[in-house]
Amino acid sequence: MNDEYTFEQWWLASLGRLLVWARLRVKEAGTAEVLDSDGNTLAYDSEDSARAALFDAEFVAFDGLDEDDALARGFSLSEVQPPRGEGDELVPRMTQHLGGRA
Repeated sequence: MNDEYTFEQWWLASLGRLLVWARLRVKEAGTAEVLDSDGNTLAYDSEDSARAALFDAEFVAFDGLDEDDALARGFSLSEVQPPRGEGDELVPRMTQHLGGRA
């Protein structure tokens, strides 16, 4: 994480057997950015407005999931981790196809 960000959190949405990731970053000034699965960085005036947009798009915070929540979405927590990388190398990792039903 870059020094200009004070907080980073991964979010996910499940569409059938596809997980879609989004990364929320909060800047020192209190504004926020969300990196979406298409590689777009969406700017928000606050962390709250960024979280609201993620909730509206049916994303959930990855660090807030327990195993029962994950299983209800069709995967086990042991199957997934937020993508790693920076810039263009991260974009293809922002979606994850899952194997058999958890």
